[in-house]
Parts: sequence; C-alpha cells; structure tokens
Amino acid sequence: MTNALEKLVESLRRLPGIGAKSARRLAYHLVELPAEEVDELVDTIKSAKEATKRCSICFNLSAQDPCQFCANDNRDHSTICVVETSRDVMAIERSGDYKGVYHVLEGALSPIEGIGAEDIRIKELIARLRDTTVQEVILATDPDVEGEATALYIARLLQPTGIKVTRIARGVPVGGDIEYADELTLGGAVVNRREM
Repeated sequence: MTNALEKLVESLRRLPGIGAKSARRLAYHLVELPAEEVDELVDTIKSAKEATKRCSICFNLSAQDPCQFCANDNRDHSTICVVETSRDVMAIERSGDYKGVYHVLEGALSPIEGIGAEDIRIKELIARLRDTTVQEVILATDPDVEGEATALYIARLLQPTGIKVTRIARGVPVGGDIEYADELTLGGAVVNRREM
C-alpha cells in the first residue's frame, strides 16, 4: 500500500462507524473511481460543508437560520426535545410523532473525556427557558452512561424552574425478541410500561 493510500485509510478510519477493514475497502474503492467521480464527490462534500450551519436557536444543522423547525409557527414551541446530535433530530422526525421544537447539545457529559457542562449547549438551553411559553422539556439523550448522566444533570438543573421535565421511554424494539434484549433495555421496558 502506498503512503497516500495509507493516509487515506487513516483519514477514513476517523469517520464514525468506520473500522480498519471498511476504511481500507473504501480507500481502494475511491482510488479506483474515475477522476471525474472523485472530483464530484469532493465537490459535493465541500458544498455540503459550506451550505450547512448551526441554527442560532436550537443548534441543529441546517441550510437556514433559524432552522426549519424553529422557524415553523405550526410546531409546538412550548415543548423542547433535548438531543445530543443533529442526527438524533432526524431520527425523531422520521417517527412522525413529535411536533415540538429541539435543542441540540452537541455532545454529552463525559468526565472521562473531559467534557463538562460548559462544553455542551446547556447554558443555551437554560437561556431558551427564560421564554415563558416553554411548558415541557423532553430529555432524549442516548441511553448510555454519558446520556443518562447528561439527562440527570439537566433534570436537576431544571427542577427549580417548575417546567415539566420528562425522559423518553426505553424498551424492546418493534420486531425484537425479549430473550435477546439486554438487561437495561428490558428493565426500562418493564419500568416504563403503560396501561392498555
């Protein structure tokens, strides 16, 4: 493998979800593409990077500011769903069930990685809550250690405000088998059960 190809593999490995084998496979694929296809890919990446910005209200990635959710008067601005990333916004939107607005933290608390409350968009969330129209904050951080710690921190911070703070439910995915569910997921499903 050439130095340039090794460098490309290492660059691709830094992308989320790309391991060594995938990075190598992608690198070989890219160098075997016709030059015009590589140029088109590079131009597309550059265009996306230049055209995408953070919403000044919720910090979601968007082509406009404010984003399409914050600018939409038909959304329920009394409910804010707090997520870690813009990818989480799109996942919730795909469900079609949520009609409120969002707040993107751009991360989660992680003392091990040196990420504290000042490193994510918590103070900006608090500033948004000065608007008396906000009635509920839904904490939709990941159900991992960092996400749970972030949700707990924010919930405690918001307790004196009198604003309703809720946490998304966890449970067994549709089409999943109970016997294969991990203990935390299954425990969350039992604890967060609902009446039928």
